[in-house]
Amino acid sequence: MIVEALRQYGFTCAMTGDGVNDAPALKRADVGIAVQGATDAARAAADMVLTGPGLSVVVEAMLVSRQVFQRMLSFLTYRISATLQLVCFFFIACFSLTPRNYGSVDADFQFFHLPVLMFMLITLLNDGCLMTIGYDRVVPSKLPQRWNLPVVFTIAIILAAVACSSSLMLLWIALEGWGDETYPNSWFKALGLAQLKQGKVVTLLYLKISISDFLTLFSSRTGGRWFFTMAPGLVLLIGAIISLFVSSMVASFWHTSRPDGLLTEGLAWGDTNSERLLPLWVWIYCIVWWLIQDAVKVGRTCSWSGWTCLAASRRHMAGKLLNSIWRIRLLSLPIKKEWFMRKSC
Repeated sequence: MIVEALRQYGFTCAMTGDGVNDAPALKRADVGIAVQGATDAARAAADMVLTGPGLSVVVEAMLVSRQVFQRMLSFLTYRISATLQLVCFFFIACFSLTPRNYGSVDADFQFFHLPVLMFMLITLLNDGCLMTIGYDRVVPSKLPQRWNLPVVFTIAIILAAVACSSSLMLLWIALEGWGDETYPNSWFKALGLAQLKQGKVVTLLYLKISISDFLTLFSSRTGGRWFFTMAPGLVLLIGAIISLFVSSMVASFWHTSRPDGLLTEGLAWGDTNSERLLPLWVWIYCIVWWLIQDAVKVGRTCSWSGWTCLAASRRHMAGKLLNSIWRIRLLSLPIKKEWFMRKSC
């Protein structure tokens, strides 16, 4: 009865027991725990059976399970955001930012795409870095948690939208800025950088997508908080550094070639300092947009929390108003004398 009463009031109830008479309560509780030396009936009805003395193992199991839940949440958020970013970027780029509209005469570059080898490198490094989430440092929640998929999808969509928008903007700037030195609408010329060649546009976007993917991991692992509020685990940090280093080296020193017929050239190859520093500018661009991405995520969380608190406050005030109305109505009812008269025996 006590367990059922607590459950009806909305509490998550756990029960420990060892005897046959505890079996119904163990079965009814949200978490039934059979202690060491419990009867077979109690063991069968329980969700958890302790093989040692004491209850400290229960606390440890709760902490570990909540840490696992946090890592699963980070994995799911990052996986959704990374997939949406890639799918949306290439879908929009293929139909909206076509190189042929910007003077491309290469038959293999009539719409923007990356060589298959670059896609494989992104996937390999991305999945390798993603595996390190299992060793990430997380803080277990103080309260029981449940899957809140609308919140997870909202955060993932926000992260993907900002990363995709920054990639599309960089592609548009790159397509506007290639050609010869006299091209009037060149953003690179306005920034004092060398004009882009067709081969460098491909590696430029490869490096941008790779860096954005790996930096998004640090934003997704903290939920709705700032990325610097919780330090990452050492294994995850080392994995991300290796992935970022390999991607930067590949994009910087890619040998001039035509994989899949698409002209591709390393970003660091060039005769001037502005050409050699192009990877550094891509890094600066990605870090700025990463900070914007994290700020948008935190802003959404703050606005949603404020709206939730406002709605809860309104519901509380409405409940108090309704109770007051009922009290006034009860006080205004006519009192009959016979209500207070007891029936004679």
